[in-house]
Amino acid sequence: MTQTPRPAAPPLPPLPAPPRVAPPEDSYAGETQFMSAPPSRTPMQAPPPPLPSPGPQTATPRAAIGRSPGHPSLEELINIAFNEGFSDVHVGVGEVPRMRDRGEMMVLSYPETDLPTFMSWLREILSEDEIQRFQRELEFDGATQYDFARVRINVFDSLRGPAMVLRLIPLKILTMEQLRLPEILRTVSDSHKGLILVTGPTGSGKSTTMAAMVDYINKEHAKHIITIEDPIEFVHQSRRSLVKQREVGMHTHEFDNALKAALREDPDIILVGEMRDKSTVNTALKAAQTGHLVMGTLHTNSAIKTLERILTLYTAEEQPAMRTAIAESLVAIIAQGLCRTTDGKRAGFHDILINTETVKDYVRQGKYEEIAELMKDGEYDGMITANQSLFALYQEGRITEETALELAPTPNEMAMMLRGRV
Repeated sequence: MTQTPRPAAPPLPPLPAPPRVAPPEDSYAGETQFMSAPPSRTPMQAPPPPLPSPGPQTATPRAAIGRSPGHPSLEELINIAFNEGFSDVHVGVGEVPRMRDRGEMMVLSYPETDLPTFMSWLREILSEDEIQRFQRELEFDGATQYDFARVRINVFDSLRGPAMVLRLIPLKILTMEQLRLPEILRTVSDSHKGLILVTGPTGSGKSTTMAAMVDYINKEHAKHIITIEDPIEFVHQSRRSLVKQREVGMHTHEFDNALKAALREDPDIILVGEMRDKSTVNTALKAAQTGHLVMGTLHTNSAIKTLERILTLYTAEEQPAMRTAIAESLVAIIAQGLCRTTDGKRAGFHDILINTETVKDYVRQGKYEEIAELMKDGEYDGMITANQSLFALYQEGRITEETALELAPTPNEMAMMLRGRV
């Protein structure tokens, strides 16, 4: 049966820009100092002129145009998510708004979203040029900021109509102690050169962990830190270190271009939001080998899989040389996941590989099984496996036996640990 194509949303008439919420002054005396950034701009958008701030949870006149009765403003939805500790807001035409509560989707008691309401929500956070670009390209990435949180934006088209996912990013950067990260991450952050990879699936807290590491460096060391992100999530204010943050699409066109340029900008530390391709990995390894500390992320679930994923970017003939390059450059791989705790919160568990002299030899030879065994006995060097990390959370009473078994990469080994056989 031939499906009648859904007509595209008509172009919207030009409307005045919405008022922006002015961020509060920083008042964290003696804690992590954080500068609330001005609202994020996407490529080719001029900075908005200063306008008066609206009252709390008050829809702007521009945004209210077209919104159907019974529907909240987008700012009200984001306020609900922020106050309840939810991580994401999901809205779309023909769907009831939902939010992600510590990994689980929650349905809100609002009517199904219609197209006029959805377009009014877009007007709250996007300019007319950005809306028209979305209508042309059917996808849009960006970020904006309220006085209580930054929000990462992804707008896309779907079978039922346009939809949007908003990821809330706290303004205050939590410290390693507050996040209860392993102590070895502090030692790793003190490194002067090499490659640090923070990996894990989407929503596993990679950005939060890297922000805590950068914040620690920023407070403890006098360095020049350059970040290349898509988009910028946590915003850092220069403390002892000088921090320069660049957003792909706004301040640079490509990750690899910005990374190559960073080598000529006198950096000590380069943070790459995502190592997406062979070219970016090559440049990152070159930077690490020439005396810089490079931090990057990958979407892999374990330290060993991270090594394998990098090497799959290369041909069989190139892999021996790349194993040598990785062995010489690597500082650590920190694979991370999140699990729901018994008190309804979430905790991180880790799979950490530290590049000791023995690990270097195994990496050169491609002996990944031997590396995995070494990690189990590498507590002295700061290494830990995901199973060991989950078992520690279970022993502390923070997760249940069922959760430990569900998330364990090797459930049989976890079952033996829970029964005291390992």
